[in-house]
Amino acid sequence: MTVEQNTLYKNVIDMIGNTPMIELNNLDTGKCRLFGKLELNNPTGSIKDRIALNMILTAEQEGKLKPGQLIVEATAGNTGLGLALVAAQKGYPLLIVMPDKMSMEKEYNLTAMGAKVIRTRSDVVKGHPEYYQDLAARIAEEKGGYFINQFANPANVEAHRKTTGPEIWQQLEGKVDAFVCGVGSGGTLSGVGGYLKSQSSAVDIVLADPEGSILAPLHNTGERIEPRRWLVEGIGEDFIPSICDLSLIDHAYTIPDKRAMFAARELLAKEGIMAGSSTGTLLRAALDYCQQQTEAKNVVTLICDTGNRYLSKLYNDEWMKAQGFID
Repeated sequence: MTVEQNTLYKNVIDMIGNTPMIELNNLDTGKCRLFGKLELNNPTGSIKDRIALNMILTAEQEGKLKPGQLIVEATAGNTGLGLALVAAQKGYPLLIVMPDKMSMEKEYNLTAMGAKVIRTRSDVVKGHPEYYQDLAARIAEEKGGYFINQFANPANVEAHRKTTGPEIWQQLEGKVDAFVCGVGSGGTLSGVGGYLKSQSSAVDIVLADPEGSILAPLHNTGERIEPRRWLVEGIGEDFIPSICDLSLIDHAYTIPDKRAMFAARELLAKEGIMAGSSTGTLLRAALDYCQQQTEAKNVVTLICDTGNRYLSKLYNDEWMKAQGFID
């Protein structure tokens, strides 16, 4: 899966995946070594390019997506951008339903790439008519579109089982002791986690979950809490997606928004990597896990997306002040 430096690509879709791995040397990782897989090196700047490509290819192969048919998806933004990239190359119109808490940079990116964006409420839960997934499904039915539905699409999981997981295993030559990820749709957890567990059952799968999400409390206590709002984008859930295999999780950390935002800022300041708020959540959980270990381990996490989509938020001091994160 290694890519030669002089690789000549035939099109932008061929550039999806095969992302580099970097060791994070300037953070407090205790006895452990911490590695970040640079998913921001994908063409649209996020890990979601992988699933967008595989979900569209699979829908075509299965005859579910017809030439020129409208694609509809509910997304925090990054899956939408991946879909916009692939849809534009393949001639599909795209409509994205996105909660109103997501950054304007994502909407600007989507419209620039030719997608239509509908914003909906982020203060409602699944089952409400304005919940972004319910709204997207309804629009797809009304317009005769194909609802790609990353939250229940097996091709999402398969993308990571076929690409992300094997890449991590090969890049570290099988010396992987723990993998830290978040859950949005659950595709990364199920795909990468499932693959790594198939290679070695000793690999710890660690969930990084925003405070307010139901997933880490469910793992840690067995109880389902009432979800509360959080600011981190793209991960955390108020329900359990059907493709999400929670049985893979060995440890789960609840990370408050403030700790996540500061972790992302620290990654930029100390390692020179500008990543998004979900990466901050993963990084903070990975550091907590590393610092708790009594023996050396190789720990891998994901640099999920580029921080350029959050310049108006976590990298903006005025926004951080307005949230009460800095004085």
